[in-house]
Amino acid sequence: MDSRTKRRLSRQELDGLARRALGAGVAEQAELTDGFANAVWRLRLDDGRDVVCKLSPPPELDQLSYERNLLRMEAAACELATAAGVPVAALLRAGFDDPVLGGDYLMLAALDGVPWNHVSRGGAAVPAVTPECEAELRMELGRHLARLNAVTGPVFGYPHAGITGSTWREAFLAMVDALLGDTVRYPTPLPAPVPRIRELLAAAAPALDEVTTPRLVHFDIWPGNVFLDLSGRPRIQAIIDHERAFWGDPLAEFITPTIFAELREDDPLVIGYREVTPFELTPAARVRLDLYRAYLYLILLVENGPRQYPEAEYARVRDLSTASLSGVLDRLVPLAQGTVA
Repeated sequence: MDSRTKRRLSRQELDGLARRALGAGVAEQAELTDGFANAVWRLRLDDGRDVVCKLSPPPELDQLSYERNLLRMEAAACELATAAGVPVAALLRAGFDDPVLGGDYLMLAALDGVPWNHVSRGGAAVPAVTPECEAELRMELGRHLARLNAVTGPVFGYPHAGITGSTWREAFLAMVDALLGDTVRYPTPLPAPVPRIRELLAAAAPALDEVTTPRLVHFDIWPGNVFLDLSGRPRIQAIIDHERAFWGDPLAEFITPTIFAELREDDPLVIGYREVTPFELTPAARVRLDLYRAYLYLILLVENGPRQYPEAEYARVRDLSTASLSGVLDRLVPLAQGTVA
């Protein structure tokens, strides 16, 4: 999807960046357009290597508060995931405040697999996998996410963006406040006034006190961020795009893979996750899930401000996010009224 946050570089600029980062020039280039925020290119270097170049948005663009230094979080998360045995694209070089580029970049080893969303579509070039294989892949994904979420950190929230808290409740409410505060710069149609949204989420926030250890949460697990190896029976080759990661509650990891839907006990994702890390969907856990759903839907609505998506491509996401956020807020009303034991 096109977005104002995607930086544009000429062939000469990409060549210069590759030489500074990896000591080789660009023989071929192709922009990868599936992503929504950062500009990404697949490069064939003149020494034969295939790499992926990822760029931070233009420095003059005013992004959302939590989006500061996203590629720095991704670089850290890639290294932590690798150490935890989670398959990711190998990080070859991370450049921060590059003096020529005027921003950050990552160079990653290119993957030879296929994004899961391409497989799900099917077609002549990429046949769709069977429902049985889809279930197996979802179980495998659950196991990988459990291993990723086992990684612990020193603080809750987004340290790279300066949005943190000494407790998960404090950090999460700070994350929400930062996002709602962004609506001052980027007025956003929401299904309820900002003070009401803040009130409802704060009323449900005591459920967050069950979370006492900051854990690494990817929070952007959609099929386009999961690459599959189709050389034999389909399996997961790598999980990519860790830039939206934060330190918080592993339960939040289930939100993006079940976007606009409820989490079911019989979901293969849940079954696979429990093979590594058991957990229960208690009433308090269900409240936490609703808080994380609300947060994701707010992101999807507010982020259009700096990004300015094409209306034809964004309308469905906006409408679904608005309706889904409204439904979550309605479920939280009894907590705000003190009518839930």
